[in-house]
Amino acid sequence: MDPADLTDVLTAVRKFVRDDVVPLEEQIDAEDAIPDHIIATCKEMGLYGFAIPEEYGGLGMSMVEEVQLAFELGWTTPALRSLFGTNNGIAGQVLITGGTEEQRRAWLPRLASGEVTAAFGLTEAEAGSDPSSLTTSARRDGSDWVLNGAKRYITNALVADVVMVFARTDPDAPGNRGISTFLVPAGTPGLSFGPRDHKMGQMGTWTSDVYLDDVRVPADHLVGGEEGLHNGFRIAAKCLSHGRTHIAALCVGMADRLVHESIEFARTRTQGGRPIAAYQLIQGLIADSVTDYRAGRALVLDVARRYDDGTDRISGPSVAKYFASEMVGRVADRAVQIHGGSGYMRGVPVERFYRDVRLFRIYEGTSQIQQVIIARDALGPAARG
Repeated sequence: MDPADLTDVLTAVRKFVRDDVVPLEEQIDAEDAIPDHIIATCKEMGLYGFAIPEEYGGLGMSMVEEVQLAFELGWTTPALRSLFGTNNGIAGQVLITGGTEEQRRAWLPRLASGEVTAAFGLTEAEAGSDPSSLTTSARRDGSDWVLNGAKRYITNALVADVVMVFARTDPDAPGNRGISTFLVPAGTPGLSFGPRDHKMGQMGTWTSDVYLDDVRVPADHLVGGEEGLHNGFRIAAKCLSHGRTHIAALCVGMADRLVHESIEFARTRTQGGRPIAAYQLIQGLIADSVTDYRAGRALVLDVARRYDDGTDRISGPSVAKYFASEMVGRVADRAVQIHGGSGYMRGVPVERFYRDVRLFRIYEGTSQIQQVIIARDALGPAARG
């Protein structure tokens, strides 16, 4: 993207987030829904396709550009990003990474415009961060595939027009082998959804279970065609690597907002006749949060550069996601502490952010999974005994 165009995009998104979305944060949290006019504006701004290549109707952002956009999106409720996060991220990347040209041309332009919303169906009750125990099955029946199983905590499932379903196509293959990915359009007989999950935070982002009961899809719905058979884990790993870098950047953006809220409160809240900003213990909390935020921002930009040049798309994204998700948790905790009793009250931004950021240490690979990836990359064969 031309630098001037990137600046225009970031400026427009910053204005939209701060002028239009931030004033609605309490409403979104209370109603667990994003207003329709906000969704429409996101589509008009091209946010449903920022990571989708230009040839398919998207903005075609590089990772360095994408993380800068995520910094801006992180200033407000993460539910905003979740509207279009799956289209650009883990679901859309399934097609970008592993789809046939016919599949890309059939789906990506509609994902980029927001005409279609996609969901990423990997997680199961007994297969979370480790998909090797995945049990959803797909068996060949003539020219079709028949899918059976259940998925859990699937973002945007209730509003999805298509679900990227990961299923075991070779029941005898060990571990994460023998897994394939299928395009399952909404309305396909046998595809159903559970009720909306009631979560600790991230209100406005809808997750639910997905059920597949003899769901029949034609052979051309196998992502990647016959070459994609048993290639699902590789596709998932690449999608998650992209997603982890993006989530790390979102955490940095949220840390930026939390530092802002902490500083403004410390400047205006008085105790003992002077602003609490004058007390050194408050200054220490602020200093730690500013340092955490700046370290996270520098790390994410470095990881994004390495992602773009292809030198590190495995360990780097895990390092960024691990550090940034843990970092924003620390910053949120300090922000509540700085606010004192008011930081524990509903309607105060730092209380809501405190609940929202907790999830980042869990989804798209827990912090513990990131530790394993990082350590194995650093230690090599010695890490496996």
